[in-house]
Amino acid sequence: VPMGVLSCMKYLMFIFNVLVFAGGTCLAGVGIWVAVDRAGFQDIVATKAVLRAGAYLLLAVGIALALLGFLGCCGALRRSRPLLLV
Repeated sequence: VPMGVLSCMKYLMFIFNVLVFAGGTCLAGVGIWVAVDRAGFQDIVATKAVLRAGAYLLLAVGIALALLGFLGCCGALRRSRPLLLV
């Protein structure tokens, strides 16, 4: 396999993992916003029954995605197979 292809794949994997990290961070931010300021979020969304569970679910999924994206970025830069497999 040519060296240019491996370098391109390294950078593509890094960019993809940065996007996953950014998405996870945004989800965690929305989860924190909903958990802290329920009244402000209830003005936007009318459902009140699932709001608390949804906030914590968004927070948990966001933190998990941010962690996976961070580990993927580290794995792509170091070319570490175990970090990329996580």
